[in-house]
Amino acid sequence: MKPTVRSSRVLLPLLVIVAIITVLAPRSARFNYDYKKGGVWEYETLFAPFDFPILKTSEQIQAEVDKASDVYVPYYNYLEDVTRTSLKKASVMYLDGAGQAVTAALEAILGRGVVADDDIPVDTDVIYIHRNKRAVKVPADRILGLSAARVRLLADVQAAVDSLAVDSLLKANSVYNLVIPNLVYDAQTTNAVGADAASRISPTRGNVSAGQLIVSNGEIITADIAQILDSYKKEYETSVGTTRPVYVEVLGNLFVAILLVSLLLAVIYFGNPAIFEDTRYYYILFVFTLAAVAIVTVSRFDSYWLYLSPLTLAALYLQAFMRGRVIIPVYFVSLLPLLVYADHGAPLFIIFLVGGIVSVSAFPLLGKGWKQFLLALLNFAAMALTYFALRLVGTMGGMVFQDLLRFFIASMAAVALYPLIYLFEKIFNLVSNSRLSELADTSAKLLRELEQKAPGTFQHSLQVMNMADAVARAIDANPLLLRVGALYHDIGKMNNPLCFVENESLLNKTEDQKYHTGLSPQQSAEDIIRHVSDGVELARKHHLPDVVIDFIKTHHGNTVTGYFWSKYLSHKGDPENIKYFTYPGPAPTTKEQIILMLCDSIEAASRTLTDYTPQAFSAFVEKIVQGKMDQGQFNSADISIKELNDIKEAIKSYLAQMHHGRVEYPATRKKFLKLK
Repeated sequence: MKPTVRSSRVLLPLLVIVAIITVLAPRSARFNYDYKKGGVWEYETLFAPFDFPILKTSEQIQAEVDKASDVYVPYYNYLEDVTRTSLKKASVMYLDGAGQAVTAALEAILGRGVVADDDIPVDTDVIYIHRNKRAVKVPADRILGLSAARVRLLADVQAAVDSLAVDSLLKANSVYNLVIPNLVYDAQTTNAVGADAASRISPTRGNVSAGQLIVSNGEIITADIAQILDSYKKEYETSVGTTRPVYVEVLGNLFVAILLVSLLLAVIYFGNPAIFEDTRYYYILFVFTLAAVAIVTVSRFDSYWLYLSPLTLAALYLQAFMRGRVIIPVYFVSLLPLLVYADHGAPLFIIFLVGGIVSVSAFPLLGKGWKQFLLALLNFAAMALTYFALRLVGTMGGMVFQDLLRFFIASMAAVALYPLIYLFEKIFNLVSNSRLSELADTSAKLLRELEQKAPGTFQHSLQVMNMADAVARAIDANPLLLRVGALYHDIGKMNNPLCFVENESLLNKTEDQKYHTGLSPQQSAEDIIRHVSDGVELARKHHLPDVVIDFIKTHHGNTVTGYFWSKYLSHKGDPENIKYFTYPGPAPTTKEQIILMLCDSIEAASRTLTDYTPQAFSAFVEKIVQGKMDQGQFNSADISIKELNDIKEAIKSYLAQMHHGRVEYPATRKKFLKLK
């Protein structure tokens, strides 16, 4: 029995979506005022119902972080061992009466601190010296560079000793070498202190007391008022919701979930109800929708993660497995939770909707190989332009660079995750449109082999493909699937190409003997019928999808090889042996399989037509279709009488277009052409 809208296989997944939305949806109050900076407050005058802090904007916090990072206070470590060693060496030197002055001057200089000339602090008025387990703040000009310290040593000793040869004395005894750096720059502590200063920046800049006026009716919303409103909104959504009964929040989420699921059900029912009949497509649609809903609802706890979410990937996955009429509507429904639960839900809904529509529209041109990165860039460009447009009208805020970077990552993630579609193919036993497009390429290895070994069969397959494609578009079947089925339905003939009349004139160069000459009707029928099993074997060897193999099995159904069966009976054969002249089947079960069966038979038989009038085409098609019906080929098929009539009319129209009349050239024109 076919699944219907009321079937448990249809309703159960919908109930699962309802349950998950109800559980995952945030249980917090939503701020019921819409406003934008520079706009007019159109609601009643608003007073603060409770105390709340005024939150700084991201721009304000970043400015303070930058300012704190610019405050440069270097740290230096004082080396006690270096100082003691220099003073000890100076104390044992014989300096001709100047020893005491040298020691005192050296002790004073090293006590202030000496740094290498390259480490002299710049762009700062103070420094910290870490000495004796304490960090002491001192003026930056208190410490001396190495060169300046040695000059200072000479001046101090010269002032204390009444001698004109002090410089020579200091050089002769290598006293200058005792002045060495005893302060070392501590980069790690300096950076850590700077980072700590930035981290201590307060996220708030004051408070609003209960009862305080926030904004009056008709007042222009300035930047300061917008900041207070944003702070009120944040406090309202995080605090007010906790005061309401839990059952109220759960009940609200349940109603929202039922509404969303009802919309999804309606979209499928009115867009492509056949999805209910093949639950594989229904379940994969259910998974994609559930994933999008989960991302939207979970990201509500940190809205900025939503910017990184590759929601447009859901649209690409939908177009890979679904028909065009339901892709955008289903994607639209899957984004609706943004409007209900997400911060900035309305603008984000528009941004992701535009990105998804652009991606789906451009995928046929940019969906293969390296071009997928161009698709990602196009998706990002569409989202970025929409983002800037929404900023211009005042519905989006935040930091532009960070928001665009998140959208760029989301666009690239959609491309990176798209290959997972092959995993979905395996799990749900489906074939994506991307895979079908690859198989429909006539340069594929298996089709090239068919063209070389059985050129007549290959040309026949191309003609069947064109006819089936035209019929599929006329009656709303799947044209891409039919193109693939038509191309591969006769691949088994390449194992024995001369057995089939379309290849004899192309492959049998001598033409002195036909393949079936000397064979009994039963042997000929068995050789012809074998191309079905040979085709299935080749298809499995080359890993063709099951849906393509089904076309190979069903394109003759369980019909009889009419020519050889008639020949067998004319030679007084036993009618009980009809099984040796019957294809193994099974009979077609889908609309597409019926189209292929009819197009295959009609294309082959149409080569015998001599009358190309509309009446002849009509009688010809009616005869073949009636013959298939008489043999019970449509008994198990999912097709209505109306659809079957539409198929016949589409085939008749195609034959008329193929064999349209041509304008007869005048005799003079023919003569002129011969002369040329």
